[in-house]
Amino acid sequence: MTTLHLPTYERPRGLHPPLESPGYRSTLLRAPTQPLVLLPQNLTEVTGPLLGEGRVTETDADLTVAPGGEPQGQRIMVHGRVLDGDGRPVPHTLVEIWQANAAGRYRHARDTWPAPLDPNFTGVGRVLTDDLGRYRFVTIRPGAYPWGNHHNAWRPAHIHFSLFGRAFTQRLVTQMYFPDDPLLPHDPVAGSIPDEKARQRLVSRFDLNATTPHWALGYEFDIVLRGGAATPTEEPHED
Repeated sequence: MTTLHLPTYERPRGLHPPLESPGYRSTLLRAPTQPLVLLPQNLTEVTGPLLGEGRVTETDADLTVAPGGEPQGQRIMVHGRVLDGDGRPVPHTLVEIWQANAAGRYRHARDTWPAPLDPNFTGVGRVLTDDLGRYRFVTIRPGAYPWGNHHNAWRPAHIHFSLFGRAFTQRLVTQMYFPDDPLLPHDPVAGSIPDEKARQRLVSRFDLNATTPHWALGYEFDIVLRGGAATPTEEPHED
């Protein structure tokens, strides 16, 4: 059997959230209690599946388009770039998002808190970055929602991001927050990131230049994959 020799990368310590964070209660249940085991990657893991052109359409990036009509809420446009550790653009990578609706409810069977569902909003979208690493989504600003982490716990408005390389083993997951959200300082998920500067990299920037008159507010959110300026991600690691 041919052995694949893949490049390794040491994630900066203190930048990404630890697997166990006491303030974020569910991590106490799912964090490993034994040393992590490195599983070797074979040819199947590093060459598939095919995630590129032809499987993503232009309408996949517009979450406000639905057969029954437009969703409720404030329309926003989220854009940015995907960059490597040296600031170079990462083209043709798959960016996926999922989020709650304007009332703070996900379209998911396990989300049962009494906020209204929006029949015209699925909350999911995807796009491929262009040659300059740029992406763009049209969506609705999500609402805050309660969760059972502690007394009177509310998650701030956020959008989940997933980025793929060319295989399932090349996936990163993170979250984007909105500027000046009063719930953000009280959020144990964001608070699990040890470094304050790293936490701020999860906060998008209001972009008046990207704001379309009489149509949508613009927000900019760049994602850096590696290095000391990397965007914090939920990928398992050894901190």
